[in-house]
Amino acid sequence: MLQHVEERGQPLGALVPPLFQSAIYTYSDLDRFEAAAQAAYLDDPVYSPWGNPTVSLVERKMAALDGTEAAKLTGDGMAAIGMALLASLERGSHVVTIDSTYSTTLRLLRETLRRYGVEFTCVDGREPESVFDAVRPDTSVIFLESPSSLLFRLQDLGAIAAYARQKGIVTIIDNTYSTPLRQRPAEHGIDIVVQSTSKYLGGHSDLNGGAICASQERIDRLAHGEVKLFGTIMAPFVAWLLLRGMRTLALRLRHVEESANHVAAWLQARPEVETVHHLGLQDYPQRELFLRQMRGSTGLFSFVPRRQDRAWCKAFLEALKIFRIGVSWGGPFSLAMPALDPTSPSGSPVRIIRLYCGLESQRDLIADLQQALEIANSL
Repeated sequence: MLQHVEERGQPLGALVPPLFQSAIYTYSDLDRFEAAAQAAYLDDPVYSPWGNPTVSLVERKMAALDGTEAAKLTGDGMAAIGMALLASLERGSHVVTIDSTYSTTLRLLRETLRRYGVEFTCVDGREPESVFDAVRPDTSVIFLESPSSLLFRLQDLGAIAAYARQKGIVTIIDNTYSTPLRQRPAEHGIDIVVQSTSKYLGGHSDLNGGAICASQERIDRLAHGEVKLFGTIMAPFVAWLLLRGMRTLALRLRHVEESANHVAAWLQARPEVETVHHLGLQDYPQRELFLRQMRGSTGLFSFVPRRQDRAWCKAFLEALKIFRIGVSWGGPFSLAMPALDPTSPSGSPVRIIRLYCGLESQRDLIADLQQALEIANSL
């Protein structure tokens, strides 16, 4: 029913909601103008940096999808993360996060927020106690990413959310990997859900965006505060593209999940592969938590090659024909990217190759990986 949420009664009976590209909205009624300006666009538009009919429509859809009261769209995923953190922190706050959290989020904590007195502690996170033990009297936020970047480790959302609520700590999660179709953190008690809409939600690798989903009270504060003051609201045309992508989300996720499960199992049996990090494997170490907390996996996973020299990894990646070397994921095209295990000792980093299985056929993807492995093995 996602396609129909908030879409009844469109102008001229339009099947596809129109794009409202206007930046400014005028009024002949002063009372109505003043009321709209005071609300900074809750019902009536005034100025697109505050709110826009197209953006508002997609925000209502995002909230319905995530199971929260409200949502706010931003210019990209890091804007969503940054605004959610800024709204939840004050000078001298402490943050607990995961050691395999997205590297740019860690950079935000390490380089920018630290200048304003914010401290943070990284933990493994697979056992809730590792999070609890890191909490200090000045801890304001527990920032989760489940599954985490590159290593795809889970955190027990319900246990951590219950603990945080008792302590008066705000919980935030980056839910980009899962989308609301595979995991709805608000159902487990998480306060704020952020995600990059550039990936699966947009679905076509042609937009950048982010979303913050939370209670109406939190979103109202963000809308009038951080999002408005920092000018991070999503542009109308981007929201219109996002609306298009959301219509096919369920179909695309089903396809990439099946492909990734098949390809990951095939790679796991290859002699060149040391370890495959993928939630969809039957022997995934946290499978019980995965089945309890999530509704499935997606098209993204990583593997550790047995040969750790750069020459082998370079030959493998450059030999790929269908998988293209590139960052991000979630669109039609399969991608491959080299990385380092963020939890490995600095003196002996472990090379990882992250794969995203797009909309190509499983047979073609496996054939591509096989020929690339053979070329790399010939070194």
